[in-house]
Amino acid sequence: MARPSPAPPAPGPFTGFGAGALPFFEALAANQTRDWFQANKDTYENQVRAPMAALVDALSFAFAAHDIPLTGDPKRALFRIHRDVRFSKDKSPYKTNAGAVITRDGSKDSPGLLYIQVGGTGSFTGIGFYGLEPKDLATLRHAIADDPERWLAMRSDLNAAGLDFSMGYALAKLPKGFEAQAGTPVEGDLKLRNLIVSRPIAADRLQDAALIDDIVTFAAAGLPLLRFGWSALDRARGQAAARTPARA
Repeated sequence: MARPSPAPPAPGPFTGFGAGALPFFEALAANQTRDWFQANKDTYENQVRAPMAALVDALSFAFAAHDIPLTGDPKRALFRIHRDVRFSKDKSPYKTNAGAVITRDGSKDSPGLLYIQVGGTGSFTGIGFYGLEPKDLATLRHAIADDPERWLAMRSDLNAAGLDFSMGYALAKLPKGFEAQAGTPVEGDLKLRNLIVSRPIAADRLQDAALIDDIVTFAAAGLPLLRFGWSALDRARGQAAARTPARA
């Protein structure tokens, strides 16, 4: 009988990503072969993956200490470096960045998240609602339209912290059912497919343990956006549950 694989070691303290992290991804972009990756896998494991796991672990403790309701399990929070190429024209086997997600319950598919990316087109942190199910996105849009004053006050706080929504992938027209919001201050926000704000991470900051403090500050600034969305989604789900008859 085969012995089970040993569990991966618990993450150590976060001391920063390795100096070779970004050069690794730059080289990987030009060397999308298994042979190259295997020859350089130690760099990925030691300078990218292990620090990312340690960062997720450290942030979970730091968020708890600052009453920020986000948590992550290093075993579940990190994205695989292997791309899913089944339905993609791009058959490159490896991602050229490392990513991790921290959410309210620690699962990747929980609505409302903090995302960390290292490498690729740029290192950054993002917070908000990304890739929502259509019904959940509609719920958030209704919350914005029904209480624009609260939404705009929250948006003003984000702007004061230097954060704003990206209009990338926004709809050209208002979604169906929201035509009455044309010309209002929330028209542009209702066209968004993702309610995400982000902040870049400087290359030299990646190697500094103080990155933890930077992300905690960013998360605190973006928390009102999460609270707005969570309250709307929780209310909608509570109403749906109340309408569902109990089984005998």
